[in-house]
Amino acid sequence: MADVIKTATRDAYGKALVELGATNDKIVVLDADLAAATKTGMFKKAYPERFIDSGIAESNMMGVAAGLASVGYTVFASTFAMFASGRAFEQVRNSIAYPNLNVKVCATHAGISVGEDGASHQCCEDMGLMRTIPGMTIINPADAVEARAAVIAAADYKGPVYMRFGRLAVPCVFDDSYEFKWGKAVTLCEGKDITICASGLMVNEAVEARKILAADGIDAEIVNVHTVKPLDTETICRSAAKTGCVVTAEEHNIIGGLGSAVCEAICESGTLVPVCRVGVEDKFGKSGPAVELLHIFGLDAANIAAKAKQAVAMKK
Repeated sequence: MADVIKTATRDAYGKALVELGATNDKIVVLDADLAAATKTGMFKKAYPERFIDSGIAESNMMGVAAGLASVGYTVFASTFAMFASGRAFEQVRNSIAYPNLNVKVCATHAGISVGEDGASHQCCEDMGLMRTIPGMTIINPADAVEARAAVIAAADYKGPVYMRFGRLAVPCVFDDSYEFKWGKAVTLCEGKDITICASGLMVNEAVEARKILAADGIDAEIVNVHTVKPLDTETICRSAAKTGCVVTAEEHNIIGGLGSAVCEAICESGTLVPVCRVGVEDKFGKSGPAVELLHIFGLDAANIAAKAKQAVAMKK
């Protein structure tokens, strides 16, 4: 059996920036003294004249990004998710999103899988914060292949984007034939008993959960929701109507992120099926090895399968 390839989405982000820089001289990259960790250092090495280190001044960095975008540059501004969405929220809202500027806020080290850095750096509220900003698109790629494709697509998209990348190396769900479609969810596996909507590193866990459920005679449909906003409500609601129940899975607070977005879409569509949410259950993280933390907080295939069984039972 071939070894499973694991790559962090932040690594794919750094490589994609270099790829973009080679063909587009309007690409500019900013970082807040974290280029080694966010992987923007790859771009810095290749194109130092188009890289700006703002220092530990994330709010100012967003203002600089807005200024560059206002004169025609496509700007990728990077730091950890905690600082990009939390510390710099006002500048992202007022300086970037309000004037609809062409800035891609690229946040790495999102979620519990930051690991030993602990609760202060484990940002599980970022998608919820960014969802409240009008006109903000939110992308949460499942693996390195999708991350690269999303970054390339974001460079061609005009307007603000929040892109979420992880620290932890995760299995590749897709191969090089994968085609990223802006705002379009991807049905990975067809099923008839339950729909599992997942994003980020939880997509691989959803695929593994499907195997667990199959052993119990439950046929799960897996939908990769890489674009959390705007949500592909058509695909999600169609799948929910077919299977009769839904589980959402995200490395984020169950409040405000994918789970909330899916519940809103299903309620507004009139589909009205049971929905169970897998995510961080409205609590802060804690320090520890990333993989262990994912299990402790129930962000794994076993918990997705358990929630799926609950949802199936609710529809009977």
